[in-house]
Amino acid sequence: MKLAVVLGTRPEIIKMSPIIRECEKRGLEYFTLHTGQHYSYQMDRIFFEELELPKPEYNLDVGSGSHALQTGKIMTGIENTLQKERPDVVLVQGDTNTVLAGALAASKMHIKVGHVEAGLRSFDRTMPEEINRVVADHLSDYLFAPTKTASENLLREGISEEKISITGNTIVDSVYQNLEIVRKKVNTLEELGLKNKEYFLATVHRAENVDDKRRLEEILKGLDLISKEFCMQVIFPVHPRTKKRIGTFDLNLDGIKTIDPVGFLEFLQLEAGARLAFTDSGGVQEETCILGVPCVTLRDNTERPETLEVGSNVLAGFTSKTLLEKTGSMMCEEHGWENPFGDGTASELIINRLN
Repeated sequence: MKLAVVLGTRPEIIKMSPIIRECEKRGLEYFTLHTGQHYSYQMDRIFFEELELPKPEYNLDVGSGSHALQTGKIMTGIENTLQKERPDVVLVQGDTNTVLAGALAASKMHIKVGHVEAGLRSFDRTMPEEINRVVADHLSDYLFAPTKTASENLLREGISEEKISITGNTIVDSVYQNLEIVRKKVNTLEELGLKNKEYFLATVHRAENVDDKRRLEEILKGLDLISKEFCMQVIFPVHPRTKKRIGTFDLNLDGIKTIDPVGFLEFLQLEAGARLAFTDSGGVQEETCILGVPCVTLRDNTERPETLEVGSNVLAGFTSKTLLEKTGSMMCEEHGWENPFGDGTASELIINRLN
């Protein structure tokens, strides 16, 4: 069996890293294709080096663009590579344009598609990610659902049970594996002068939040109020898109300590040490749940309902008043929830299913 591992964003690198390691461990024939959807490979190369992964054999460097332009460029590049390599299975992960393009290109060439993290649903078709997830799932031959809830979503949509495997989420594997690397390589809290459980962590990057002046202004106002109310610093690694919008909208960052974006190892350490995290990222909702850190999600819906069910996460929308209220409730909650995303063997189960 020959595998193609297709990825294009940093979250995909993080979540595919355990699968790449499992292929290496077993001596399987595989190759990695990096589309460069968000950044060039040159910018992402540090991720591969930090996570101790082999560098990708193929780099498309497609860059940004409209959804149609970007997806088309990725499809063209993937198709050319697949014609050359002729793998048996193409593995894609998540809900990006890279996932959509990879699944479309492979299925049209009659190459089997495996979708890692299949079955997630926000039930909000205004999100481009939701469309990507649904299409990729219905094109896939192997659907690796992280939870029972995700599996049930697929079954409700008429996907054959024979195609579905509940494996847990590879983010658990990644967190466990990369925490070991973290302990050897970085000490971000010390470098930033932070003490364990004495700061908040915030990330904001989704278009619906950062491209809307009112929403972004309310979120920043809420973080300032929270910092003052609980006498804790808010650490905010600022995504380039968010930084640009803050400047364009001339918004106030009182009470918030902004820092440049950090690598995954540094961010993982910041997550683990935080008293509570604020985010609009699906991955951060998962990671904080695994790490035992409460999370307040800056959205009206989530495709990770399991985090709400176990009590690790709460939806807060974007208004400053609601953010403050939800933070207060999460600060008072018990933190002994059970991780719903598996035991860290997802990558092993995925490769077992393919063999």
